[in-house]
Amino acid sequence: MVDAEKRLLVSALDDPDNQHFVLLPERNGLWIGDLNETCFVGNVDEASRQLVKCTYGCLEKAIAIVKPGIRFREIGEIVNRHATMSGLSVVRSYCGHGIGDLFHCAPNIPHYARNKAVGVMKAGQTFTIEPMINAGLWRDRTWPDGWTAVTADGKRSAQFEHTLLVTETGVEVLTARLPSSPDVFPWLKK
Repeated sequence: MVDAEKRLLVSALDDPDNQHFVLLPERNGLWIGDLNETCFVGNVDEASRQLVKCTYGCLEKAIAIVKPGIRFREIGEIVNRHATMSGLSVVRSYCGHGIGDLFHCAPNIPHYARNKAVGVMKAGQTFTIEPMINAGLWRDRTWPDGWTAVTADGKRSAQFEHTLLVTETGVEVLTARLPSSPDVFPWLKK
C-alpha cells in the first residue's frame, strides 16, 4: 500500500465530542479499503462513552462470525442484539457493502435484525461491516447539504467500520491497525 493514494475525509458536528474519519485508499482505480472510527475529543460523558464502546463491540461481534457459509443477514442479528441489550438502536438507512472495482457494491449488509439481505459469505469476498448505533431512536435525517446525516431525535450516534476479506477458514481484517500503530483507543481497555 506504499504507492496507494489516500484521501481522508474528516467531518465533525457542532461542539463535537467525537469525529468520524473515513479512509479511502485507492490503487490502480480499485478501492482497497473503507474504515470509520469514532474518537473522543474533549470531555465526554459516561453515556457517550458507553455508546461508543457498545458500537465498537457490535463491530467486533459481527466480525467474529465472518467465515464461508455464513448468511450476510446474520450480521444484522448479531449487531442488533448487542445494541438493544444496551438500550441503544441500530440505524437502518445505511449498511455495510461490498468493495472492489466499485467503492460501494453488492452485497448490501444491513446491521439491524430481521433484514432481507441475500447471499452467503464465500472465500475471496471483500466487504465492510459498519454499524451505526444511536442513543435514541434508529431514524435519521439528511441535512439540506445532501450529505450530512444526523439522528432524527438529536441524540448521539457512533460508528465503527472495517473492510474484511473472507478467507477459507474465517476472516482477515484488511483495515486493522498494525502492532506498531499508536494506541488511539486506550478507553477500550478500561
